[in-house]
Amino acid sequence: MSLQLVFLDAATLGDADFSALKHIDGELTLHDYSTTAQIVPRLRNADIAIVNKCILDAGVLKQLPRLKAIMISATGTDNIDLDAAAAAGIVVKNVRNYAETAVPQHVFALLLALTNQLIGYQQRVAAGKWAQSRSFCLLDFPIMELANKTMVIVGYGALGQATAKLAAAFGMQVIIAERPSATVARPERMLMAEAFAQADVVSLHCPLTTDTRAFINAQRLAWLKPGAILINTARGALIDAAALINALQKGKLAAGLDVLAEEPPAPDTALLHCALPNLLITPHIGWASREARARMVGKIADNINNFIATQ
Repeated sequence: MSLQLVFLDAATLGDADFSALKHIDGELTLHDYSTTAQIVPRLRNADIAIVNKCILDAGVLKQLPRLKAIMISATGTDNIDLDAAAAAGIVVKNVRNYAETAVPQHVFALLLALTNQLIGYQQRVAAGKWAQSRSFCLLDFPIMELANKTMVIVGYGALGQATAKLAAAFGMQVIIAERPSATVARPERMLMAEAFAQADVVSLHCPLTTDTRAFINAQRLAWLKPGAILINTARGALIDAAALINALQKGKLAAGLDVLAEEPPAPDTALLHCALPNLLITPHIGWASREARARMVGKIADNINNFIATQ
């Protein structure tokens, strides 16, 4: 019987080229999206599931005795019950290092938009304020140079390291923060409280775990000096949204967010209705350059072919 491969939510990769998957020896079925109710029926005869954000928990996995492998089209694995998969003998593979240029680029897109006040100035130009100016330019918002400022990196994997390199290219000083629960700093790292106290910019690149969920809370935000900037391109649930909103409303810091705790966010999500000049939100696009998505599909295909070779 031909190997059955089922991609439950292929449309989450946009217009990516799936030809690398179609060349795998087996029968590939691509579904744009799958509801919770559709997951088990669509995977019942699958040997390999490919998923991005669909949740495969213990209840789902126990209904799929034929399933041999789960290929995640992302780095994060929090949508898969890894213990249940291991108990069932199901191999789980994620994709790493496909967005090591795209995500750091987006970090600096958010950061430069905030430090150079791009949104505010564009709005002023569109409203005719430049055309009405008595001066050759508008100086309505303060602009901050990145040179000689300090960036604190939280999570020093491939993305954190690549972001640090860009920061150095801008002339920034880089500090690598220790894990939130750490009481002793490893060599070349700094305890989080001390690091945050020195930060002009904090960039989050850590996974979402029990230790990191909502670890950016009121206490840790209070460690930051006035005017600091928080950038999150990792996972939205790393941040206590209520605490962040309170700090933003008081003008204590600015934030650039590419991720929220719930995605897509509910229409009444508080962060979407802040309308604050010190908050910039983008719709989880940091990973999504055309080049990064092509690399992702290629790495998924590699993971599948490597798995097949071991069978």
